[in-house]
Amino acid sequence: MGIAADISIILIAGLLGGLIARQLKQPLILGYILVGIFLGPHFGLMPITSLHEIEKLAEIGVALLLFALGLEFSFRDLKPVRAVALIGGPIQIILTILFGYLLGQWLGYSKTESFWFGGMISLSSTMVLLKTLMSQGRMGTLSSRVMIGILLVQDLAFVPLMILLPRLGTAGGGLFHIGQSLLLAAAFITIMVVLGTRAIPRFMRFIAIGNSRELFLLAITAMGLGIGYLTYLVGLSYAFGAFVAGMVLSESEYGHQALSDIISIRDLFVLLFFVSVGMLFDPTYLASNWTTVVLVVALVIVGKAVILGFLIPAFGYRNIVPLAVSLGLFQVGEFSFVLARVGVSTGQVSADLYALVLNTAIITMVATPLISALTTPLYSLWRRRFKAEVLQTINLPTHELSKHVIIVGHGRVGRHISQTLNKLGQEVIVLEMDHVRVESARQNRTSLIYGDARDEIVLKAAGVQNAGLIIITSPNALVTSRIVERVKQLNPALHIVARAEGMEHLFELHGQGIYEVVQPEFEAGIEMTRQALLHLNFSPATIQNLSDNIRQEVYAPLYSGHSAMETLAKLQALPHGIRLSWISLKENNGLSGHSIMDLRIRSRTGVSIVAVNRLGVVTPNPDADFSFQDGDEVGFIGEQGQIESFEGMIRGMDEPK
Repeated sequence: MGIAADISIILIAGLLGGLIARQLKQPLILGYILVGIFLGPHFGLMPITSLHEIEKLAEIGVALLLFALGLEFSFRDLKPVRAVALIGGPIQIILTILFGYLLGQWLGYSKTESFWFGGMISLSSTMVLLKTLMSQGRMGTLSSRVMIGILLVQDLAFVPLMILLPRLGTAGGGLFHIGQSLLLAAAFITIMVVLGTRAIPRFMRFIAIGNSRELFLLAITAMGLGIGYLTYLVGLSYAFGAFVAGMVLSESEYGHQALSDIISIRDLFVLLFFVSVGMLFDPTYLASNWTTVVLVVALVIVGKAVILGFLIPAFGYRNIVPLAVSLGLFQVGEFSFVLARVGVSTGQVSADLYALVLNTAIITMVATPLISALTTPLYSLWRRRFKAEVLQTINLPTHELSKHVIIVGHGRVGRHISQTLNKLGQEVIVLEMDHVRVESARQNRTSLIYGDARDEIVLKAAGVQNAGLIIITSPNALVTSRIVERVKQLNPALHIVARAEGMEHLFELHGQGIYEVVQPEFEAGIEMTRQALLHLNFSPATIQNLSDNIRQEVYAPLYSGHSAMETLAKLQALPHGIRLSWISLKENNGLSGHSIMDLRIRSRTGVSIVAVNRLGVVTPNPDADFSFQDGDEVGFIGEQGQIESFEGMIRGMDEPK
């Protein structure tokens, strides 16, 4: 069957390789490369007869990969870390290329190959790093944002590298051809921006009017590959044109749908590309040159880490950030494979250098989760042996903190909570690491510590040992779980209120001993259901009973065996017209020393005492002979008039006779 049989074999083997990689918690591309190694001519377990045709199809995978990158790329993502990304990123690439050039010269490669080597090791792996950050629960931290910003710039820099590197070895003067390529690329981008932003949206609108998903997919695929072919005809990279097409289309209202539709096709062709990468792997090279491979891997890891370690602090980032970035971006990335294949096809990268880069990339990718996990222990060791840096604080009280509330995050939720508590006179300390939110807190005179709440130093600076409550507003499940673990280590008795990412996370957090868990989507779903039923003319009693039953079904397992929490959970939603209120009994109040029966509260006011909180211990449904004490927090229910009558009764008893 020729190429049809080869593609069938590759797809089946790719599925097996992907499953193995997933079980080993590695990126899928490593599984694809492994499959390619075993299908390649050096192993020949199931030899591919149409290798050249597979490589041609793999070029489509590269073009679609760049097309999707153009659709995803947004300068808005760089805004929080724009200085270190837009300035530091290119500096890191240039320094790494120079480092790679010197390393290549030392290894005996030609000047052209040495520059290729530097370009290939200058790019890190977006796929591997994102997977590592998510598995370690570090997404959303300042260090992760810096790393993602630099990766975005590296992905963008891949395009000019694809244009410039093939020109290095051209006859008749490399500088002339490089300048010619840059001018041609600039002219093409200008034409695409001017004409594409006008013509492409109109064309896509015409396609979308037909409401045909098949035509829409065909249109965006033809656009990406067609413009790529156009750039190939004018002497530029096929993948470069696809990237520009993606960037232009991303600015239209159809960008998100185009990305959603193209991903599945892209992933299929990318599989072919990475399998073809593995096919070129020569195991005999690794066996005979393992000392060189190990040395190069070590030098690349150390070299890139040192460059980043000195570069990041120059942009004002301190504490754990430089270390985290250095131990996160040291690997050689997937776009290096693309560059390597381009170099091989132009004859500027030898089989020996290709094998060295392939081995280095695979080993550094596999090592990323292990080395990145050393960030926290190494930083803790550093802080113990050297003087700790002073944390940045804003409007922090000068007196010793006690019974205060710590709020993790100053987004919309955290800001609303802190403003409400401040109005009530409650002392609040906010932990935040987003520069924009920090400046907002500064303007609002919010007491804030700049830092990661998962860091023991930051929590201690916030006075977690003496706090009365900590509220975690982060929507990220892994981040919240890590913060809870750290808080439980420092102050096991501290009450924690957290935001759950989903219902599974809600039960997981409750299993960690959290005092109260809130699931916003669940509560929003109940409220939207209530509104829908109101519009459908269901009776208020039916709606309220339904809401109560839903909450009871969900929250009952959380409060089982805890009578006080069960009672309070049932009181969260009361029948229409009935309110739950609380009141604190001051010293020498008229209720202290008297029982509920003596005071005849229900007969005199109509309210019912449903709970009393005394020194943190809740007594639900107190008996008639229960006696009040100074400092009790009394919960009672009734209609508005009855509540006002009870509050007036207390004021009258408090007045001096």
